[in-house]
Amino acid sequence: MYATQALTHLVPLAEELDKNKVTPGVLGFIVFAALAVGVWLLMKSMNRHMGKVDFEETPDPAAAERVESGASSGSAKRK
Repeated sequence: MYATQALTHLVPLAEELDKNKVTPGVLGFIVFAALAVGVWLLMKSMNRHMGKVDFEETPDPAAAERVESGASSGSAKRK
């Protein structure tokens, strides 16, 4: 099917549209596209910033003592 044939089939459908109906139109599409591009850029920037984060948690001293005391008492029980 050629593009001209497709257009000739769509012309009668276009005449059936209500001309008083409010639609977003081109301006609505431009606003939506701008928002989509803005969100994409923000996500890209967030991923870049999160990649730079070098987070190393310091061990809890109380937990380290529990692990050390548990390891020494556990090995004594095994012998």
